[in-house]
Amino acid sequence: MGRILLGVIAVLLAFTLASPVALGGGGDKRMSDRVKGVIAAKPHEKVKLIVTYRQPPGLGDEDKVKGKGGQVNKKFKSIRGHAIEVPAQAAESLLEQNPNIARVSLDEPLAAATAASLPSSVFQAYPTLPSLPYTGAGIGIAVIDSGVKAHPDLKADLKVSFVGKTDDLYGHGNHVTGIIAGTGSISNGTYRGVASDAFILNLRVLDDKGVGLTSDVIAALDWVLANKAAYNIRVVNLSLGHPVVEAAADDPLVQAVERVWDAGVVVVCSAGNGGRDGYGTITSPGNSRKVITVGSVTTWGDNDPMNDIVSTFSARGPTRIDRFVKPDLLAHGNRVISLKAKGSFMEKNESARYIVAPGKATSEYLQLSGTSMAAAVVSGAVALMLQKDPSLTPATVKARLMRSAKKVDFPDVFATGAGLLDITAALAASGTTSQAPSPKVKRDEIRVMMGFEDTARPWGGSQWALGYLWSDGTLWSNSGVDANGYLWSDGYLWSDGYLWSDGYLWSDGYLWSDRNSWSESYLWADGYLWADGYLWADGATTADSVLVDD
Repeated sequence: MGRILLGVIAVLLAFTLASPVALGGGGDKRMSDRVKGVIAAKPHEKVKLIVTYRQPPGLGDEDKVKGKGGQVNKKFKSIRGHAIEVPAQAAESLLEQNPNIARVSLDEPLAAATAASLPSSVFQAYPTLPSLPYTGAGIGIAVIDSGVKAHPDLKADLKVSFVGKTDDLYGHGNHVTGIIAGTGSISNGTYRGVASDAFILNLRVLDDKGVGLTSDVIAALDWVLANKAAYNIRVVNLSLGHPVVEAAADDPLVQAVERVWDAGVVVVCSAGNGGRDGYGTITSPGNSRKVITVGSVTTWGDNDPMNDIVSTFSARGPTRIDRFVKPDLLAHGNRVISLKAKGSFMEKNESARYIVAPGKATSEYLQLSGTSMAAAVVSGAVALMLQKDPSLTPATVKARLMRSAKKVDFPDVFATGAGLLDITAALAASGTTSQAPSPKVKRDEIRVMMGFEDTARPWGGSQWALGYLWSDGTLWSNSGVDANGYLWSDGYLWSDGYLWSDGYLWSDGYLWSDRNSWSESYLWADGYLWADGYLWADGATTADSVLVDD
């Protein structure tokens, strides 16, 4: 069944992706369309921007901002840039008068990647967490999130804030931190984190509603670069993001995470929770080719992989504008039980999600869903890998995670990536690489073929070939892909001028071969549209028939 889902992807993607270039008009290409839109809509209001420069900025660049009635709010080190605030109508003239400016982007608002979840007591921080000789000891993990509040399952690690107090006033930071490194003391180990002995550095960038600004996240990434040696920071967890609004090369948040990656720190990002809106919903900075972008799987709390599905909320690729194949892999992100932050927004407003540990009278735990939770599981797994072998580079960690991931039976690659995280297999994996960029979907105009870059080339070896990463030797269909990583021939993949222009779904008028859309004349197995008559086998509906969760 899974092999034919790619055709469904093609159909859906053509109808769900809006054009990323339809937001703005002409003018200086150094200014993002988002900024142009703000200038047109609110010319007399001040606007928060991130400005990057061709050469390291100096006092002259700051003076030009001040000369336009603006101010420099932050000076970055991970990128050649400033966070500024300036009257919107002055932004264009600032760009015209300063040739050192490379790009002007909006200081995008971003949010924690948490979806709604329905109460259940059968899920834990990582179902069937294997018994391993590694606990993440000695590995520093920077959790850039909504802060942290003292909890019996958390050690007194370092706390830093870029938006006020370090306490987690929202509740997301505690939950993510518990998945990564909670000790499970209150629950007698039932809700233990993946890397319980890792050293956590909680860097608060989100407010009491789980919302923040890109500039604060970049400031936190700057802090990581400045302090990584002192605290042996080897992993950064970013369970947050904003919609992709410009190419990755122009996105200041992507530039910052890639600078951290290049400095030897593994960056793990949530894919985003817009999966119900279709394909092309991966959020920034998960659209970076370098970082590890994690989607969510729904496992039902059992050990049967045959009933696992991609969580309906989990964002789908390819990435907007650049068409990178994302997510890179999946992890458990549905109805995950982890730490509650006392006095937080979630504690006050999400009492239905409280979890009381066995034998306890009061609740210290909370159940949440989202790719935030999935990313946290992967960050913990990375800490175990680095404890076992501290010499691993970020690229090798990513490559091993993807190669060792369990290959799922629903190979919609834009939803599943390389498959489901397998911690034991990742720890046993071998092979190294100096780089592991996520492949790009491409169209060969000469050969008239569509497909994907073969990862064997940039990753430096046949063991990292595209087919092996995704399906144990074949990517899709019985013939797999050729050496160049192509999948379809004699046609174009998508049309309507957005993701690809002038394209066709499949050539020769056939959607699939053999005249049958699905085997045995059934739409899906057992002749049912959805199992047991429900909208989704992993879902539940409200009284208004709105799907709310897995």
